[in-house]
Amino acid sequence: MKKIILIYSFLLLGAIMQGMAMSIFLFPHSIPSGGAAGIAILVNHWFHLPLGFSLWLANVVFLVFALKYFGYTWTFRTILAVAATSTTVTLISTTFNNIPHTHILLDIAVGSVLFGVGVGILIRTGASSGGMVIPALMIATYKNWSPGKVMMGINLLIFLLTSFVIDYKIVFFAVICQLISTNVIDLIYQLKIYSTTFLTPSWRRK
Repeated sequence: MKKIILIYSFLLLGAIMQGMAMSIFLFPHSIPSGGAAGIAILVNHWFHLPLGFSLWLANVVFLVFALKYFGYTWTFRTILAVAATSTTVTLISTTFNNIPHTHILLDIAVGSVLFGVGVGILIRTGASSGGMVIPALMIATYKNWSPGKVMMGINLLIFLLTSFVIDYKIVFFAVICQLISTNVIDLIYQLKIYSTTFLTPSWRRK
């Protein structure tokens, strides 16, 4: 019981950190932290839907694949993580929508590290941040590749689309964000500490 409480406590911590990184440091500059965030920004830009709700929409399709591939436990944890992240984004975006920003590069640096730590914690607890992390983990699991690097490759296409629609400079800032955050994710993923559930084929569909 204590182990379960610890897992879900860290899961919520990682999700909240991820949501704070998005809403405080990255989204105000229209910088996507990943593919799903990029889609959320585009949906917000085109249809003027709230960012938190747009983030939910961007994750629905991937969660269907997650259920079939990773099973109920992992998918439930990921849904919980997405819900906590979306709620955090919504609350901060609506309550603190006039947060002062000193410099975009400083925001990117802080936001990317905070985002990377949050996603890394989610992965270590047997969940994910949703979105493009799901196909990235599918590939990384079978190929034994770095999940952070696989995720960056998948996200590049969406970054390019976001840059064409909103601002071409976004792809430059998004790549910087990914370089920082994916290295932080890999660092957290590879830490030699007690692991609750590592992403290996042995725990698929549990």
